[in-house]
Amino acid sequence: MGRAFEFRKARKMKRWSKMAKTFTRIGKDIVMSVKEGGANPETNSRLRQVMQNAKAANMPKDNVLRAIKKASSKETANYDEITLEGYAIHGIAVFVDCASDNNNRTVADVRSYFSKCDGALGTNGSLEFIFNRKGVFTIDPKNITLELEELEMELIDFGLEELEIDDEAITVYCSLTDFNNMQVKLEKLNIEIQNSELQRIPNNLKKITANESVKVLKLLDLLEENDDVQQVFHNMELTNEILEVMENE
Repeated sequence: MGRAFEFRKARKMKRWSKMAKTFTRIGKDIVMSVKEGGANPETNSRLRQVMQNAKAANMPKDNVLRAIKKASSKETANYDEITLEGYAIHGIAVFVDCASDNNNRTVADVRSYFSKCDGALGTNGSLEFIFNRKGVFTIDPKNITLELEELEMELIDFGLEELEIDDEAITVYCSLTDFNNMQVKLEKLNIEIQNSELQRIPNNLKKITANESVKVLKLLDLLEENDDVQQVFHNMELTNEILEVMENE
């Protein structure tokens, strides 16, 4: 998962550099979490997760509190969470998680992006066999007082599947069903979570050349620039050449 995480992290940093769009996406997450579980983060684990992510994205606290207050209003419309699946050029599988107040608009926009980049939108469920949905938590190593082996032992009973370690972060992977338990356990250990989310991890990666990746990367950019799109996942194998193409975009 290392190189895949590196790719997602690079793209996320690029996307998060566009702060206005980032705050819009987090605002939608706040609305959905409040509508689902209430405005109290003490009793709403999903809201706590979103607030952690807002802090990591440097979203001002006042903005977060205003968004929670607005989401609590009955006049504030909810967003539908929809997933769209398709193939980019060269057979790269692409999974798109969206939050929309107009599903017809969102589907039409996403379909147009696939067509523009010589791909095709597929039917729901057609790519489920390619991806596993995992809980992913990012932690600053400087915030951990436990030895890594001790941390691993503490988390195994709460669904830990893998610990990924680099100079900047420790990444904890767990199953979808263990996501809430893992969040609660990390909080009980007084470990500050930098970011937490559900990701779709590909079972197998497809290798293409750097030149072939250009239209795939264009499609990913179009999708990530759309305000209705929350997350984008794919099964393109990352090579140093493709990472260089990304960096030069």
